[in-house]
Amino acid sequence: MSNQRKPRLLALSGSLRKDSWNRQLASAAAEMARAAGAEVTEIDLRDYPLPLFDEDVEATATPEAAGKLKALFASADGLLIASPEYNGSVTAALKNLIDWVSRPDANFSRGVTFQNKRAALFATSPGGLGGMRGLNHLRDILQPMGVWVSPTMLAVPSSFSAFADGALVDESSSAQLRTLVEKTIAAIPALEERESATA
Repeated sequence: MSNQRKPRLLALSGSLRKDSWNRQLASAAAEMARAAGAEVTEIDLRDYPLPLFDEDVEATATPEAAGKLKALFASADGLLIASPEYNGSVTAALKNLIDWVSRPDANFSRGVTFQNKRAALFATSPGGLGGMRGLNHLRDILQPMGVWVSPTMLAVPSSFSAFADGALVDESSSAQLRTLVEKTIAAIPALEERESATA
């Protein structure tokens, strides 16, 4: 009998807004991932307040929130990221998180927090493009860090009608999100092999 552990995923939104549609989208993806057999930790950026990345601050001490996030990212096999589009790009909060988490320190070597992770990227917005321009920028940030980004990225337009009472109700978008999440989980290398290779 196999004792292979479940894939571990982090689900997060780049929005700080409490009622953000992108937070609702990240939660929907998390539930789909659990249904597909993964362990999922949902991250609320408000719970991890970070100063603007500054090497002088880093030289003094890594912020406590950054240390906690690094531990979460280092232990994850994959990422489910809902990335709102702000002025055609990613949010400042999400970019700042990536900048802090990607930095090596005494506890985490370079690359351990992002390299070889599998990532599903998705977004929603009230407009017709659904946030796709921001997703393109996020992919460009993550890929050079060694993250495998799913070739398919999902942008859900017309947030006002796609969500109701905190849930994704648009059937087409829900089906596409489920497919994206399942394919991302399937792209995670065999966990038994990975565990033995690092033992």
